[in-house]
Amino acid sequence: MIGMWSEHAGTFLVLIAGVTAACFSLPLFIAPLRWARLLGWTIPAHTDLAVYLGRCLGAVAIVLNAVQLRAGVTGESATLIFQITLGIALLMVMVHVWGAIRRIQPVSETIEIAFWAGIALLTLAFWP
Repeated sequence: MIGMWSEHAGTFLVLIAGVTAACFSLPLFIAPLRWARLLGWTIPAHTDLAVYLGRCLGAVAIVLNAVQLRAGVTGESATLIFQITLGIALLMVMVHVWGAIRRIQPVSETIEIAFWAGIALLTLAFWP
Protein backbone atom coordinates (compact mmCIF):
# COMPACT_ATOMS: atom_id res chain seq x y z
CA MET A 1 0.00 0.00 0.00
CA ILE A 2 2.71 2.47 0.93
CA GLY A 3 3.66 4.35 -2.20
CA MET A 4 1.56 2.30 -4.62
CA TRP A 5 0.70 5.51 -6.50
CA SER A 6 4.03 7.26 -5.84
CA GLU A 7 4.42 8.33 -9.47
CA HIS A 8 1.51 10.70 -8.83
CA ALA A 9 2.87 12.11 -5.54
CA GLY A 10 3.21 15.63 -6.97
CA THR A 11 -0.34 15.67 -8.27
CA PHE A 12 -1.62 14.48 -4.90
CA LEU A 13 0.22 17.29 -3.10
CA VAL A 14 -1.12 19.93 -5.50
CA LEU A 15 -4.69 18.60 -5.09
CA ILE A 16 -4.57 18.32 -1.31
CA ALA A 17 -3.10 21.81 -1.06
CA GLY A 18 -5.89 23.26 -3.20
CA VAL A 19 -8.77 21.38 -1.61
CA THR A 20 -7.72 21.98 1.99
CA ALA A 21 -6.90 25.63 1.27
CA ALA A 22 -10.35 26.22 -0.23
CA CYS A 23 -12.34 24.19 2.31
CA PHE A 24 -10.37 24.72 5.50
CA SER A 25 -7.35 27.01 5.61
CA LEU A 26 -8.63 30.17 3.91
CA PRO A 27 -12.15 30.12 5.41
CA LEU A 28 -10.68 29.56 8.88
CA PHE A 29 -8.16 32.37 8.39
CA ILE A 30 -10.64 34.87 6.89
CA ALA A 31 -13.85 34.19 8.82
CA PRO A 32 -13.31 31.69 11.64
CA LEU A 33 -16.67 32.22 13.35
CA ARG A 34 -18.65 31.95 10.12
CA TRP A 35 -16.74 28.75 9.33
CA ALA A 36 -17.51 27.41 12.83
CA ARG A 37 -21.22 28.20 12.49
CA LEU A 38 -21.36 26.35 9.17
CA LEU A 39 -19.95 23.28 10.91
CA GLY A 40 -22.57 23.49 13.66
CA TRP A 41 -20.58 25.00 16.51
CA THR A 42 -22.35 27.16 19.09
CA ILE A 43 -20.61 30.52 19.21
CA PRO A 44 -19.93 31.91 22.70
CA ALA A 45 -20.69 35.46 23.77
CA HIS A 46 -16.99 36.34 23.98
CA THR A 47 -15.42 35.50 20.65
CA ASP A 48 -12.04 37.25 20.64
CA LEU A 49 -10.08 34.14 21.66
CA ALA A 50 -11.95 31.92 19.19
CA VAL A 51 -11.27 34.37 16.35
CA TYR A 52 -7.61 34.66 17.35
CA LEU A 53 -7.04 30.89 17.58
CA GLY A 54 -9.01 30.24 14.39
CA ARG A 55 -6.96 32.75 12.43
CA CYS A 56 -3.72 31.38 13.89
CA LEU A 57 -4.64 27.83 12.85
CA GLY A 58 -5.74 29.10 9.45
CA ALA A 59 -2.40 30.89 8.99
CA VAL A 60 -0.42 27.73 9.84
CA ALA A 61 -2.62 25.71 7.48
CA ILE A 62 -2.05 28.21 4.65
CA VAL A 63 1.71 27.78 5.07
CA LEU A 64 1.27 24.00 4.93
CA ASN A 65 -0.77 24.39 1.73
CA ALA A 66 1.96 26.56 0.23
CA VAL A 67 4.73 24.05 0.94
CA GLN A 68 2.53 21.19 -0.29
CA LEU A 69 1.96 23.11 -3.51
CA ARG A 70 5.67 23.87 -3.92
CA ALA A 71 6.66 20.25 -3.25
CA GLY A 72 3.95 19.05 -5.62
CA VAL A 73 5.16 21.27 -8.44
CA THR A 74 8.93 21.05 -7.91
CA GLY A 75 9.36 17.77 -6.03
CA GLU A 76 11.55 19.64 -3.54
CA SER A 77 11.28 18.23 0.00
CA ALA A 78 8.37 15.99 -1.05
CA THR A 79 9.20 13.25 1.47
CA LEU A 80 9.32 15.76 4.33
CA ILE A 81 6.01 17.29 3.26
CA PHE A 82 4.44 13.82 3.10
CA GLN A 83 5.72 13.14 6.63
CA ILE A 84 4.21 16.39 7.90
CA THR A 85 0.92 15.77 6.06
CA LEU A 86 0.65 12.26 7.52
CA GLY A 87 1.44 13.53 11.01
CA ILE A 88 -1.20 16.22 10.78
CA ALA A 89 -3.81 13.80 9.42
CA LEU A 90 -3.18 11.26 12.20
CA LEU A 91 -3.27 13.90 14.93
CA MET A 92 -6.48 15.35 13.47
CA VAL A 93 -8.05 11.88 13.63
CA MET A 94 -7.09 11.73 17.32
CA VAL A 95 -8.45 15.22 18.03
CA HIS A 96 -11.78 14.42 16.38
CA VAL A 97 -12.09 10.97 17.98
CA TRP A 98 -11.47 12.55 21.39
CA GLY A 99 -14.15 15.16 20.74
CA ALA A 100 -16.57 12.45 19.61
CA ILE A 101 -15.91 10.29 22.68
CA ARG A 102 -16.47 13.27 24.96
CA ARG A 103 -19.51 14.37 22.90
CA ILE A 104 -18.28 17.96 22.80
CA GLN A 105 -18.38 18.62 19.07
CA PRO A 106 -21.03 18.92 16.38
CA VAL A 107 -21.71 15.89 14.20
CA SER A 108 -19.84 17.53 11.31
CA GLU A 109 -16.63 17.29 13.32
CA THR A 110 -17.26 13.61 14.06
CA ILE A 111 -17.76 13.01 10.33
CA GLU A 112 -14.34 14.61 9.81
CA ILE A 113 -12.77 11.52 11.40
CA ALA A 114 -13.37 9.70 8.11
CA PHE A 115 -12.01 12.66 6.12
CA TRP A 116 -8.75 12.80 8.07
CA ALA A 117 -8.37 9.01 8.09
CA GLY A 118 -8.85 9.12 4.32
CA ILE A 119 -6.18 11.80 4.00
CA ALA A 120 -3.81 9.62 6.03
CA LEU A 121 -4.47 6.59 3.81
CA LEU A 122 -4.13 8.62 0.62
CA THR A 123 -0.89 10.13 1.90
CA LEU A 124 0.48 6.63 2.40
CA ALA A 125 -0.77 5.50 -1.01
CA PHE A 126 0.89 8.42 -2.83
CA TRP A 127 4.07 8.36 -0.67
CA PRO A 128 7.06 9.14 -2.87
